[in-house]
Formats: sequence, C-alpha cells, structure tokens
Amino acid sequence: MNIYLTGYRATGKSTVGALVARQLDWSSVDTDELVEEEAGMSISEIFTRLGETDFRERESQVLCQCSLLDAHVVALGGGAVVRRENRERLQGTGPVVWLTATVDTILERLQGDSASSSRRPDLVAGGGREEVEHLVRERSAVYRDCADLVVSTDQRTPDQVAGEIVTWFGSRDPGGEGE
Repeated sequence: MNIYLTGYRATGKSTVGALVARQLDWSSVDTDELVEEEAGMSISEIFTRLGETDFRERESQVLCQCSLLDAHVVALGGGAVVRRENRERLQGTGPVVWLTATVDTILERLQGDSASSSRRPDLVAGGGREEVEHLVRERSAVYRDCADLVVSTDQRTPDQVAGEIVTWFGSRDPGGEGE
C-alpha cells in the first residue's frame, strides 16, 4: 500500500510527502522528479521540446511504476489524476490525499520558489493568476472524486499537514478500507 498526494502545483505535495514518509518510516517519491530523471530534462524542457502529450505519457508510465511499489508516499504531478487511466491505476493501491490551497496561497508559493519558472511550464497562455484560477476550477472535481482525504495547506506548516495525514492514516481500519 502507498499513500498518494494530489493537488494543484505548490500545494505542498513533495514537501509534505517527504514528512509523511519520514513519520511512517516509509520512502517518498515525486513523480515529476522521476519524469525529469528519466527524460534527462526539466518538465519545462519536455513541454517545450516534446509537448504536453509526451509529458503526460511519461507521467503515466512513472505512475504505473509507482503503483507497483509498497510503503511509499507518492507526490503526484498536479495533472496526473486528470487522466482516467491514472486514477484507475491508483485504485486499490492506497489512499489518495488531496492537498488544497487558495489561489492567493498558490501564487505566493510559486513566486517564492526560485525553481518554479525553470521547472513548471505555463499550462495556459499567459500563466499567472488566470492559469491557476482556471486549472484549480477545472481540476477540482477530479481531485475531489479520487480523494479519500482532503487537507487544506493554507496557513499551515508542512509538519502540521503531514501530522494530520499520518493521524488520519493511522485511524483507518487494518484492512485499509478507510472511512
């Protein structure tokens, strides 16, 4: 069994994932990092050179590999669960936790992350607030549909968010069926 963290970019998936894994004495992986390692280039470069379709195919392949792991906290790329096949692949391999944040929080975090512009491509023309608002609105139903737990990361430290996830996970029934 794994735990999957989903949500829009800059909601804390990678940071929280590492903390949850540490608390559970599990391993953590980040699908975006795995895609970059396998491609030998950043996500922005993949989008520019090969296109979004190529990136999404690579993302699906990495997600397939991760779903075969056990005792891992997997930080998913923000768009990974948009593909139905990816959502279906997660079913039965562990709970999905949707990390949320307001548009203002996301923008603040993106602006504070010096690696954001080099790693994260604009997904709609112009990027910025318009992109974040559009994609959060567009993806929210999918995130909600596949989430076993929803955790807001607004005005909370990564340790607080990780603690909530670990507490929730520990309260699940031994059969892993959840609440």
